[in-house]
Amino acid sequence: MMAQKIYLATAAAAFLYVISPGPAFLALFTLAASKGRKAGAWFISGHLVGDVSWGALAFAAIIGVNRIGPVLFELLGAACGFYLIYLGVKAVVTKKDAPPQTIGARRPLIAGMVFGLTNPKAYPVAVAMFTAIAAPFAGQLTFADAPQLMLAAFVGFLMADMTLIFAAGLPGVRRFFLRHGVAVTRVVGVLFIAFGAKSVFDAASGALRRAG
Repeated sequence: MMAQKIYLATAAAAFLYVISPGPAFLALFTLAASKGRKAGAWFISGHLVGDVSWGALAFAAIIGVNRIGPVLFELLGAACGFYLIYLGVKAVVTKKDAPPQTIGARRPLIAGMVFGLTNPKAYPVAVAMFTAIAAPFAGQLTFADAPQLMLAAFVGFLMADMTLIFAAGLPGVRRFFLRHGVAVTRVVGVLFIAFGAKSVFDAASGALRRAG
């Protein structure tokens, strides 16, 4: 029963991680709005490679921090956090007449893979999501549990991807995004700043606790 709870919590964390607004969210909806659901599906399929990679790193941080040490993960979290804040500020100050940027219009699968692996939102948000939901079980987890946890996370990733692909291809959603894309970009920019600040704060707090 406890194992089932851990796997369900992991799948839920993975679903929320993918479904939360971010760079991939904007890229997917912009691409689907201009090129259709099929292009969006190829993009998000490629992005799944990045989701799995960053999810595995998040599990390493949660399970292995006591063995590996927190410094590496704190530095990575802080770096991603600062860059996320930078992207958030750029998004917030987007001009009203700025044209939407369609990423992956020609090769959506390859673009999705590259975007997923270089997405600065990925690490801090993955750690935040998996920590918030799966961390209560962290004391019971070892690296031997990692394959089963990643399988559960993969199921959550797929469910979220299918949800996004369905939503992005709806005619009303496409019209809304093309008409109000700048406003959506600014709102997501605020979320970037919040996630980035949280990541930097967590990294700094850990360093100060050790120094004290």
